Amino acid sequence: MELNKFSELLRSVAPASDAAALSAKRRWDLIAKPIGSLGLLEDSIIRIAALTGSDDVQLKKRAVFVFCADNGVVAEGVTQTGPEVTAIVAENLTRGDTSVCRMAAVAHAEIVPIDMGMLTASQNSKILDRRVACGTKNMVFGPAMTKEEAVAGICSGIELVREFKEKGYGIIATGEMGIGNTTTSSAVASVLLGRPVTSVTGRGAGLSDEGLVRKIDAIERAIKANRPDPSDPLDVLSKLGGFDIAGMVGAFIGGAICRVPIIIDGFISAVSALIAKRLCPNAACALFPSHVSAEPAGMMVLEELGLVPLITAGMRLGEGTGAVALLPLLDMGLAVYNGMATFDDIGIEAYTPQGG
Repeated sequence: MELNKFSELLRSVAPASDAAALSAKRRWDLIAKPIGSLGLLEDSIIRIAALTGSDDVQLKKRAVFVFCADNGVVAEGVTQTGPEVTAIVAENLTRGDTSVCRMAAVAHAEIVPIDMGMLTASQNSKILDRRVACGTKNMVFGPAMTKEEAVAGICSGIELVREFKEKGYGIIATGEMGIGNTTTSSAVASVLLGRPVTSVTGRGAGLSDEGLVRKIDAIERAIKANRPDPSDPLDVLSKLGGFDIAGMVGAFIGGAICRVPIIIDGFISAVSALIAKRLCPNAACALFPSHVSAEPAGMMVLEELGLVPLITAGMRLGEGTGAVALLPLLDMGLAVYNGMATFDDIGIEAYTPQGG
């Protein structure tokens, strides 16, 4: 898609429905329990109503998009494993043999592996082919991708949401698999948050002290070499990001376009959500937090988004494990919202707001 048309698409995204949010709030307040007593569960259901434009909230079909891609910066020794692991895990996703697969089965969610740009194309038809290129370039020596490639990745994410909305899916959790993507995400976070690299960079999948030093050094060199513009999120994404991040950015924007709630996973997913919101402020209505990542900048990014995580469990596995963990909580909230008796039903006086 041409950059001008892409900009027009972003400007066309509508905000959430205040009327639907108010209707859902009134519905909650009629239920026979103390007002607001389910806290963030109530808020989440109200926000879903606002997004979809209806207080009739149903989340029957759900999917977990796992965006898979490789990152050229791995050549700098910033990871514990090599890039071949990305393809191995992507294949395992199709066999139900990863952590998120086991968790998704409990949450009644379908796993959807997506090749956004792994080094080697998979021949497995169960991995959706949305390849932009064979991995990004090493950002230490120049842009990880072109702006055109970044837009292509974003548009793929948007179209995936559109496709699944047409198939009847009502909510999508985001996940990723890409060796080196905590490095790219930390680089993007440093620029967009205006924070020192050292404050936003963690050990990822278990780096040693020496590995962490290499990771920080690589990010600092990449920022110095590329001089990304903090006011231009597409510039930051293309210079420092990955194709998995681009796909997730598109999923979040696609959620706002198609009125489908998209669940943020951990740090990498949250960075993608931040890019989406910076590109398209109205995309905020489709962003639903799950947990706060144990990565150093996990809470920083959520705070920048103005979102409060429902789960604090010290998780940092990725793949969408945190995002899919939110689904059973939403199911419990909806069980009350859609099935609980009202004050009128049981013949007692309703609670009223008391302030404070």
